[in-house]
Amino acid sequence: MTTLPSLTDIQAARRAVAGSAIRTPLVRLNVRDLPAEIYLKLENLQSIGSFKIRGAANAMSHMTPEMLAGGVLTASAGNMAQGVAWCARDLGISCTVIAPESAPETKVRAIQRLGGRVIKAPFDVWWNAFEQRAIPGVAGTFIHAFDDLNVMAGNGTIALEILEDLPDVDAVVIPWGGGGLACGIAAAMRALRPQCKIFAAEVAAGAPLAASLSAGAPQQIDYQASFVDGIGAKTVFPQMFARAQELIDGSLVAELEAVASALRLLAEHNRVIAEGAGACSVACAVAGPAGPGKVVCIVSGGNIDSAKLCAILSEPGVATGPPSY
Repeated sequence: MTTLPSLTDIQAARRAVAGSAIRTPLVRLNVRDLPAEIYLKLENLQSIGSFKIRGAANAMSHMTPEMLAGGVLTASAGNMAQGVAWCARDLGISCTVIAPESAPETKVRAIQRLGGRVIKAPFDVWWNAFEQRAIPGVAGTFIHAFDDLNVMAGNGTIALEILEDLPDVDAVVIPWGGGGLACGIAAAMRALRPQCKIFAAEVAAGAPLAASLSAGAPQQIDYQASFVDGIGAKTVFPQMFARAQELIDGSLVAELEAVASALRLLAEHNRVIAEGAGACSVACAVAGPAGPGKVVCIVSGGNIDSAKLCAILSEPGVATGPPSY
């Protein structure tokens, strides 16, 4: 059996993150002709525009003064980096981030505004930082964006809020990037409402979990960068795959155009601005595979470049192939 955050860990995390993360609203998607009652957990409303503030705050609350003294570092496409940088600024310590070369400038500028130092690197170098849990030549305590029990426990606080607002939830659909969000939420749900289905949401341009679950082992896939930059990778970490096998009922995969359509749907019907990863869960749910009943979609973030957002909102169909914005 893999190691997971306990319900006690997640309940303690709620207290630890209270000063950094807000309790986000759960609202009904304002579209009625759908296969389920779809609800939106609006993590895009967090101070950094993403759920990542929860895991970062909880992880750093567990660090000793000695661990924090030399600063912190992380590998991130943008959202976890903002969470770590936000908390580091509050603590008065340094923060360094290694980001992929494809990281959106919106997210890079946000990290820098928070005082974080950004080092861009090729995708493979960036991914290696997750595996090595270090950045060669850079000092500081490494905070893993997803494969960290304290990060997962912080993310799991979302489940506590969902169950308070919608105790009879039937399914939760969660964007899958590295798996820390899905596994954290699922760990709490399995303890408190085990009958609730838990689905990962992936985009077809980078869906390693779906391929791995189908094969029964982690798989390498042909990853293609797209406007859905907060999720998607070439493979699944073995330890995260083991957790997914234990916790997740399946991975739902949406095409790029379906995600773009969901992004437009959120903006037009609920006036919600989501990034591609945040809209992916909605794209999967409105298609029906999460089942009927009450389905919660985690809108994981809203940090999307304005130019990309405008292109998607104004030109339906623009996201069917490799993105050009």
